[in-house]
Amino acid sequence: MTQESTSVLSRPLIAVAVGLAVLLAVGVAAIGLVLGTGNPEETPSDRTGPIALVTVDAPAAASPECTSLVEKLPVGLPSGKDMLPRREIASPAPVGAVAWGDAKHDPVVLRCGLNRPNELTPTSELRVISDVQWLRVEGSGTATWFVVDRPVYVALTVPDDAGTGPLQDVSTTIRDLLPKTAVKTSA
Repeated sequence: MTQESTSVLSRPLIAVAVGLAVLLAVGVAAIGLVLGTGNPEETPSDRTGPIALVTVDAPAAASPECTSLVEKLPVGLPSGKDMLPRREIASPAPVGAVAWGDAKHDPVVLRCGLNRPNELTPTSELRVISDVQWLRVEGSGTATWFVVDRPVYVALTVPDDAGTGPLQDVSTTIRDLLPKTAVKTSA
């Protein structure tokens, strides 16, 4: 009889223990869904809010050409199937700088009024996009493209996975706004 009473008492105890375990598992799953996985690749906190840009030497950044270009640049740039919106630049924002991006993409950054790039030589390979000549300088995970045939030097830094959309749209704006000049391969 002792064995039978232990068995009867164990069944409710086992049912409570199993119920608590299931309830705990459901609670943990619900918290995970609400708070997210914490995977920085899915929801990177450093890719929201104003983007901080370092100051670079850009003596013509406040020129009429750069001011006009910054005003006329598109509010969004295509990147594959996505459209990258303009991002706010953290204060103090460098003059002549614009950025685009979102939580899923590294930013595309344009700077206007830079010095002539040192990489521009008489033997540099230039690419023409929408009648604008560009010099490509490779980076780590990015490429910086310099406009070399306009009255001001413009740099567009594009992440490797952004595709050609940003370069094409910016080229069209530059072509339509800034007059073509001769390429100067020496200082």
